[in-house]
Amino acid sequence: MSISRRKFTASLLALGALSQMKTSALAKAIGDSGLKAAFRDDFYIGTAVSTSTLAENDTDMLALIAREFNAITAENAMKWEVIRPELDSWQWELADKFMEFGVRNNMYVVGHTLAWHSQVPPAVFLDKKGKPLEREPLLARLDDHIRTLVSRYKGKIHAWDVANEVVEDNGQFRQSPWFKATGTDFIELAFRTAHEIDPNAHLMYNDYNMAVPAKRDAVIAMVKAMKKKGVPIHGIGMQGHIGVDTPDLTAIEDSILAFAALGVKVHFTEMDIDVLPSVWGLTGAEITTRFEYKPERDPYKNGLTADMEEKLAQRYEALFKLFIKHRDKIERVTTWGVSDDTSWLNDFPIVGRTSYPLLFDRKHQPKAAYHRLMNLKR
Repeated sequence: MSISRRKFTASLLALGALSQMKTSALAKAIGDSGLKAAFRDDFYIGTAVSTSTLAENDTDMLALIAREFNAITAENAMKWEVIRPELDSWQWELADKFMEFGVRNNMYVVGHTLAWHSQVPPAVFLDKKGKPLEREPLLARLDDHIRTLVSRYKGKIHAWDVANEVVEDNGQFRQSPWFKATGTDFIELAFRTAHEIDPNAHLMYNDYNMAVPAKRDAVIAMVKAMKKKGVPIHGIGMQGHIGVDTPDLTAIEDSILAFAALGVKVHFTEMDIDVLPSVWGLTGAEITTRFEYKPERDPYKNGLTADMEEKLAQRYEALFKLFIKHRDKIERVTTWGVSDDTSWLNDFPIVGRTSYPLLFDRKHQPKAAYHRLMNLKR
């Protein structure tokens, strides 16, 4: 049992739900069904819960999530612009609903995200005169945000995506407002403050395109430098926004091995597989990127072809075979959404496309890829 799973069990005990038990017993305690049961001896199986599911109290979707998954991530409910749209206004309703659902179903709960360049109100980076904040007041603002958010869910959230997407694909630090004002100090502060408030939480660095060698090497160098200073980084999140053909499995495996060698757990945190045509070589998940809609860029508007459905299933199967091979290093595999109709890829990087990246279809029925994964464990 890994360190974070011991923490998971301990926090459940504090809630009066369960005592210490192995992963297989835990799966039975929370309902021995679906994907979570199939992979109970390997790693947690998670999904992202959307704000619409929470706001609308979509009982059918919530039942599907409870049946299939034993880990959940807040897709948007805890991002700065949603939970704190104005500096003096905290909006807790959706995050509280997310948290209540996770606790009620005895799930491994992931908070997302504490320090990110995107989906942050512009006012966060400005002083009262509208000028960019200097280093100290900006760090103080981040510190206050993290203290408030982590304190509210202390002992209930098992893991946090602490710092998110601070490295570019070329290995350079992203020139975000955080970095321009503080260098890497905001990263260090985020981890230290989160750990101070909740010492039992599992703290992760999370990013996309982590199989790109330059990016992987830069993240490794950053984590080594941080850990040398005693910064509490416990896990690496490989987002897993990938294509049906790329990246190569060998590159993904190289990253699993390299990150695990740092002495941290590897998480696949935002997994989806895009079958749609790439746009001008675009890869990754930089959400500000947008392109024009054209019919040829949306070839499956009326449904996937049988060949592409099979190709998607084979890709999921190959990835999960790799994950099982390295289950001693992997803590969790989380899909970024539950069903195709709720996937962010329907609008990224082109609004209005019809995407098919997940394990459940638009009617919330399991796809061929789902059955391929279940067959791996039979």
